[in-house]
Amino acid sequence: QVQLVESGGGLVQPGGSLRLSCAASGFTLDYYAIGWFRQAPGKEREGVSCISSSDGSTYYADSVKGRFTISRDNAKNTVYLQMNSLKPEDTAVYYCAAATTSPNTAMKYGSWWYKDGQYDTWGQGTQVTVSS
Repeated sequence: QVQLVESGGGLVQPGGSLRLSCAASGFTLDYYAIGWFRQAPGKEREGVSCISSSDGSTYYADSVKGRFTISRDNAKNTVYLQMNSLKPEDTAVYYCAAATTSPNTAMKYGSWWYKDGQYDTWGQGTQVTVSS
């Protein structure tokens, strides 16, 4: 059974850090582009970050650049999202997703990675709350 499971969410004060994990079962993560998305109450789901299936290139939303880092541990079949300098506006349910088909050039990734319709396997989500 193909499955993604997120973990690592929680309550953190502004300026704090969390590391989210996305563990895969039933398939090998490094064959797929893996994206992180988030959805806050009353808002649409938005792309946060992506790591490519080919050369490990990474992509970030402008709102998280310099604060979040996506990485992959192939031995553990897990993708991580390290989130630093968290802000209240980062509060959301965070989802990881895998895409069985993805672009093969960096230029195409740039206009592709943040579109949730491109991903076909999703985790159940983990809540991140940033509040004092």
